[in-house]
Amino acid sequence: MVETILLVVHLLVAIAIVGLVLVQHGKGADAGAAFGAGAAGGASGSVFGAKGSSNFLSRTTAVLATVFFLTSLSLAYLSRSATDQSDSLLDRVPDSSSVQQPVDTADSPVLPSDVSTDDAPKKP
Repeated sequence: MVETILLVVHLLVAIAIVGLVLVQHGKGADAGAAFGAGAAGGASGSVFGAKGSSNFLSRTTAVLATVFFLTSLSLAYLSRSATDQSDSLLDRVPDSSSVQQPVDTADSPVLPSDVSTDDAPKKP
């Protein structure tokens, strides 16, 4: 139950981070806004003010990235504790005495299933 809730939170935070990164302007967008490019006459027409959107979105992205990191670590810890730690890969390898050795069939002839061995030609 805890893993499911943590996984849902993890996915929602991941989607929110992607959305916030897509909404933010790149570093080169400020130079274009200074010369009058962009919607509503540059960055001054934004909802958060001239520099407010940059700080708000950057801080929100940082908080969500921290939450994403913590949920990733928590999911990894819960996944590790859910498995049996006493089991090792070396414990799963079968003994060499129980493994069947392959039979070398290179020298033996292969006969069709409908031919009996009495009808087969004899070697000289």
